[in-house]
Amino acid sequence: MFPPGLILTSARELTLEAAQSAGSARTVNSRPSNRDSPFAQTKKLLDSRNDREVLEGLRKVISMMYRSKPCLPFFSAVVKNVASPNIEIKKLVYIYLLHYAESEPDLALLSINTIQKSLSDQNPQVRAMAVRVMSGIKVPVISQIVSLGIKKGCADMSPIVRKAAALAIPKCYRLDPNTLPQLLDYILTLLGDRQYYVVGPAVTAFLEVCPDRIDLVHKYYRGLVRKLVDMDEWGQLATLRLLTIYARKCFPVRTKKMSQNKSKGFYEDEDKEQEDDNSGEEVQVLDPDLELFLKACKPLLSSRNSAVIVSTARCFLHLGTSEYIDAAIGPLVALLRSPQDIQHVAMNNIVAVCLVRPESFVGYAGHFLVWATDPPDISRLKFEILTLIFPHCEPHMKEMILSELEHFTRAADTALVQESVRAIGRCAQNESSASTRCLRLLLAQLSSQDGNLVAESLTVIRHLIQQNPQAHVYTVIRLAKNLDTTTNAEARASIIWLVGEFSSLPEEENIAPDVLRILAKGFADESEAAKLQIVLLAAKVYLHYLIRITPAQAEEASDAPSTQEVEGAPLHVSSPIEENGWQETHQQPSSDQRGPEPEQDSTHPIPLLWNYILHLTRYDTSYDLRDRTRLYRALLSNPQSTQLASLLLLAPKPIPHTPSPSENRKGLLIGSSSLVIGVEAAGADGVMGYEGLPEWVKEGKEPDAKLRDEALTKDAYGDRKDVPAARELDKAVEKKGLGKIGAGASKDKTLDDWLAEEQESEEGSTEETESESEEESSEEEESESEGDEEVDRLVKQ
Repeated sequence: MFPPGLILTSARELTLEAAQSAGSARTVNSRPSNRDSPFAQTKKLLDSRNDREVLEGLRKVISMMYRSKPCLPFFSAVVKNVASPNIEIKKLVYIYLLHYAESEPDLALLSINTIQKSLSDQNPQVRAMAVRVMSGIKVPVISQIVSLGIKKGCADMSPIVRKAAALAIPKCYRLDPNTLPQLLDYILTLLGDRQYYVVGPAVTAFLEVCPDRIDLVHKYYRGLVRKLVDMDEWGQLATLRLLTIYARKCFPVRTKKMSQNKSKGFYEDEDKEQEDDNSGEEVQVLDPDLELFLKACKPLLSSRNSAVIVSTARCFLHLGTSEYIDAAIGPLVALLRSPQDIQHVAMNNIVAVCLVRPESFVGYAGHFLVWATDPPDISRLKFEILTLIFPHCEPHMKEMILSELEHFTRAADTALVQESVRAIGRCAQNESSASTRCLRLLLAQLSSQDGNLVAESLTVIRHLIQQNPQAHVYTVIRLAKNLDTTTNAEARASIIWLVGEFSSLPEEENIAPDVLRILAKGFADESEAAKLQIVLLAAKVYLHYLIRITPAQAEEASDAPSTQEVEGAPLHVSSPIEENGWQETHQQPSSDQRGPEPEQDSTHPIPLLWNYILHLTRYDTSYDLRDRTRLYRALLSNPQSTQLASLLLLAPKPIPHTPSPSENRKGLLIGSSSLVIGVEAAGADGVMGYEGLPEWVKEGKEPDAKLRDEALTKDAYGDRKDVPAARELDKAVEKKGLGKIGAGASKDKTLDDWLAEEQESEEGSTEETESESEEESSEEEESESEGDEEVDRLVKQ
């Protein structure tokens, strides 16, 4: 059953609405539709004295404004309603005024007096709106009026008005930067406010107006730390940013060495770590105020706002120790249950933390397995995290990660296949014990019909072979057998390059000449990338032939300390520039020192293959191929220049190292948009406006810790703590001496106690009356005796 009052109220509202609609319909039916234009109708509503009609007209104007229709002609009709006592009308007028004040500054100034009067309104919402609107009117002439309005708002009793004043400070600064000295006083007043509702916007204003004035924060530091948990999300984000910068500039990094031996105290749970200056592990020692801040940040990890969680993790990562970083890992991983847009941002931040501390994510490896619904960007980031934590996992976890990556090598998405193959290669690179398992997985992909998969697998295999060439001689032979079935141009080029790198093996194990002979038959049908590698293979094979037929040069090369000739491994000749210098390398021997040139066997297959390749490339359509062949021919035409040819063709190759894809983002702050966009799109310095954290202050140059003492902190309402009103009343009564209302009065009393007190008070009152009557009677007797004496004296006279 509904209460009768509610039924009557709803019935009355329905009746009013029905009457209004009937009246409007009767008006429309009685007038022709083309008599009044919509502009005239709206103008008439705005000029009405009825609040309901004015409100309807304002709603039409605001809806037209947000539909980008011209509403400037209504300016005078709208602004004259700014003095209306109806708060709904005030709100709509303020919205319109903020939108068009720059277009009509003169008319907007006419409403400033009315808005100023609203600063003294009884309703705090009206006062807050007045401060907000006054600061939002972008007319530089009223900057001092806005400053006075902010000053009045800072001293207001309502926290809503003080919050509006804090939010108006940056607007006033943008309006007129010369008001900075006044605004600094307002900011300091609001930073010391006892309401956390006000302090958050004050911190936001501080960061926008004077972010470099860290010296002003000293006496408010501990108050901000205490109020951090109670602030709203925007205030928490601003305060975390401010206090992180403050900590970098005011707390130096201190470390101490802890000895491995621990002496136990009287109780078993008392472990006393002894300091040792010469031995032991170096441990970071946190400043007490910094530790106070980090402990206050811990509850924020349970926030519903993902930005607050990421900002807290940033504080722990850049300020705290490993224990604090480990505490932030779980909340960061929990963000993966968010929508996909938040997932993408969270994954970028997780990767940034994982680059610094990958071992902390080992327990959460199951959360980074790729789902079928994951978009490609998130899948790529999950692969990256799995490769980063791979060296720190247990053997069964490593097997699970490799199985996961192997599964996605058979995916339909080409980009996902390439990322999974690269991830397998990074796993083998980061963990040498798993390289054999990874190599088997990659070799199994060579039989795939997908040319992109084969090409990517061969690139990773080539990197693995270069890391340990002695152990992969037979792997190269196995790869050479796949040339008959491999059709991808990049894959064939990788195999041919690997065969050329192993062309220095002994004749009974060297397959390079045979591979060159087979490739020469179909040279014209090869791709340009494969042709370039075939010419390079031919040059290397012919160079080794020249070295073998010149024993003197071969002996000289073998005696060089940079030559690496390992049994069953390719011959790598290091650069002679490092040993003998460029000048000695290029000194040509005189005619007396050269001796007779060695004679080449014209029937040997290697010179015939070399000449055949030269003739084929001479008529090729590729300019690059013809120019490179001409270079090799000029270099190998003189058998005496084999040392220079060895320098160019057989120089040792650096061991390839494939970094993590996000390695270039390692220096960017987590929680920043530059980290999500990446260095490729944002540049090395991040997006415009990106600011990194300052360096740690050096020890000895930090400000004095006494500046942060709470005794120095004073807010707008004094430095007293909150005291109940009853206690204040008791103190006032005691101070005035009106009675004793203290500890004794606060105790619970029984009925007998009250009766005893009343009886004592009655007895005391009777005694007082008796004593007063006795005193009065004695006074009367005295006065009578004095009167008798005076009479006797007069008689005698």
